[in-house]
Amino acid sequence: MKKYLVIISLFLITGFSVAGQEDDVADDKMGKLQQRMTEYIQKKLNLSRAEAEKFRPVFVRYLLDLRKTHREFKGDRPVLQLKIAELRVKVRNECRDILDEPRANKIFEYQREFEIKVKDELDRRKLERPGGNIRRTRSLLD
Repeated sequence: MKKYLVIISLFLITGFSVAGQEDDVADDKMGKLQQRMTEYIQKKLNLSRAEAEKFRPVFVRYLLDLRKTHREFKGDRPVLQLKIAELRVKVRNECRDILDEPRANKIFEYQREFEIKVKDELDRRKLERPGGNIRRTRSLLD
């Protein structure tokens, strides 16, 4: 009986450690992307150093909340859209205290612009891979 408990506990411990490592890798990659997105938006908004220092934590918290919201409501699209809209209104109101209103309204526009650029870059890299889809590459070039 003790042998079975030891074996089961070893499997559980191994499983938990592997799952923890995958999350760390995903968080590290997401962290780099979040950092680049934050820098991109700060540059597009022409933030001063003081504004950037106040803006960064608000925006990073928004990105984390957005990710959490996507995970919680991914099966219910209308509720997901509602929660995202509520989150954006909340963040925009917080950013109005830091920035003027026109720049606070542009945050999500620049976020979308950044996401499109990243997606386009990933698509471009996928096409340039050796052994990639040659027909698709040719049709894009024509």
